[in-house]
Amino acid sequence: MRTCLLAILLALAAPLSAHAQSADLVLCDRLAADPSDPDKPADVKGVTELAASDIATAVKFCKQAASSSRRAMFALGRAYAANRQTAEAIAAWRKAADKGSSAAMVELGVAYGTGSGVAKDEAQARKLFERAAQAGNPRGVSNLAALGGPGGAAPADPAQARALLGRAAETNAEAQYQLGLMLSNGNGGERDDVAARAMFEKAAAQNHPGALERMGAFAQEGRGGAKDKDAAKAYYERAAALGDEDAKKALERIRCPYAIKDKQGKLVTTLCF
Repeated sequence: MRTCLLAILLALAAPLSAHAQSADLVLCDRLAADPSDPDKPADVKGVTELAASDIATAVKFCKQAASSSRRAMFALGRAYAANRQTAEAIAAWRKAADKGSSAAMVELGVAYGTGSGVAKDEAQARKLFERAAQAGNPRGVSNLAALGGPGGAAPADPAQARALLGRAAETNAEAQYQLGLMLSNGNGGERDDVAARAMFEKAAAQNHPGALERMGAFAQEGRGGAKDKDAAKAYYERAAALGDEDAKKALERIRCPYAIKDKQGKLVTTLCF
């Protein structure tokens, strides 16, 4: 009888433990997931910045979920970074990168490229960005292009970066946004506002803040398509609600379109509506 009871308790404990782990990951995702992380499921929104009031909770639940999830390990690094625990953040990102997290590779690359929390090492940064780019991470591609050629002796190949982003843009909002920027600026090939707007529109449909802001600007200026001030304002408002600072400034310019300046050309005041 005692053996039978023990077997029942063990059978019940396993699903309860799995459920608790799943709940930890859900809470970790809710508080600390990165919207641009390719590992993030489509139904997880993510946050561009962790709220100060959420940091301690994020650390707790991401740490609990990290043992079985590289996504949670990467998010744990974000939570540590938000709490200014740089050494702990780098350690978490290193573990996540070892497990194949391309988002963690990018963050480590940024740390090495800037010397933030580790000795500055552009060669190591390049290796990490290359690994992330090969995994299809759009930030890995764009950061690799920005880093320049080996030793800084020659510029990076923007055409190659554009091609890599083109492949990643088939399924990834961040890649669509980054490719849109390259197309709109003429980096790595011909400038193409129509194609850029199409990329921004795809990413904006997935609530990418930067793409929403760019769609606002393109609609306001009539770049790559129809000029529509009402649509521009709506895009800016959606981007601003997601925390995009450029969109907030654009809305302020719409609200206060007239600048009054003195004889020296210095701004005195603005007229708002």
